[in-house]
Amino acid sequence: MKARPFLTLGAAAFFIAAVAACSDDTASGPEQVDRSVRVIVEPLRYSSERTRVEAVGTSRAVQSIAIHPATSGEVVSVNFEPGQAVEKGHVLVALDQRDEKLAVELAGVRLQDAERLYERYQRTGDSGAVLPTTLDAARTAVQAARIERDRAHIALDYRTIEAPFSGYVGITDVDPGDRVSPETMITTLDDRSALLVSFEVPESLIGNLEVGDEVAVATWHSRESTAFGVIVDIGSRIDPESRTFVARAWVENEADILRPGMSFRVAVDLEGTPYPVISETGVQWGADGAYVWSVVERRAHRVPVTVIQRQQGQVLVDGELEEGDLIIVEGVQRMREGLDVSYEPASVADRGLEAGQGMAPPGASD
Repeated sequence: MKARPFLTLGAAAFFIAAVAACSDDTASGPEQVDRSVRVIVEPLRYSSERTRVEAVGTSRAVQSIAIHPATSGEVVSVNFEPGQAVEKGHVLVALDQRDEKLAVELAGVRLQDAERLYERYQRTGDSGAVLPTTLDAARTAVQAARIERDRAHIALDYRTIEAPFSGYVGITDVDPGDRVSPETMITTLDDRSALLVSFEVPESLIGNLEVGDEVAVATWHSRESTAFGVIVDIGSRIDPESRTFVARAWVENEADILRPGMSFRVAVDLEGTPYPVISETGVQWGADGAYVWSVVERRAHRVPVTVIQRQQGQVLVDGELEEGDLIIVEGVQRMREGLDVSYEPASVADRGLEAGQGMAPPGASD
């Protein structure tokens, strides 16, 4: 019969102690597994609520008039072409002014005669030969003659129709030889170096739109903004029928591309109350509504929020959050209250993805 191997009592005790020591070393060694969940976070920041207003606007030149003669008369010359650019003071139309020139000469002669008589009375005034009342009458005659001369000059000036400001003249139906009156429109004059674009805004935005806000305008045949301007006037009344008020924007037109009377698509971006802004991936929904996960002392903390507005991949929310709080934006599927997390900023993760390194799945060890 073969002898069976067996362990002595001392050898068995040594074997059990060695196994236990190996187990303790394994549990407490430097290769202990990190049980925290790896996530991507971004610091909380604030952004203003934005409202985009779009409306149809109608334009006019910054200065725009219809030119009428101040008096009746026969047209002697028309000194412009339709669409011509003219400077301030340019004579557009001249009327027959022969009678007015004679009136100016006659008024000058009468003034000279009155002045000579008054000077003569002054020289003899000390001798007592001229009564004080006669001297006063001579002085009044001089003043009246000067007024008549000035009126004659004004009547002569009315015979020429000048451009009151620089701009572009329109079409005219007046020709030399025509007889015109103050009711006759000679032409139009527009200073289109800038346009004033008027548009209607809903009454709910009466407190949000302010003078100085920027607007973008585009013509109907263009999909992109043609020009930009600023609000210069806001109406003081609400239209009781349309429930809107009128705003007017100043739009530069140095390139002379736009024309008075054109209609535009007007867009205004209004900024409201600032709120915390979070990436869409960081907002979750539960039975009680929306919430986000924030990191407090490397632990996940659930914060209920109210969604205010969505803005191109981001969400404005309202909740018990402060600027700089770390919000989890990747890895939210495995979150629960108080869970240990390890994180890196979203910008660092983005650089890793751009370099082709990829991102380890949530819970993966380093």
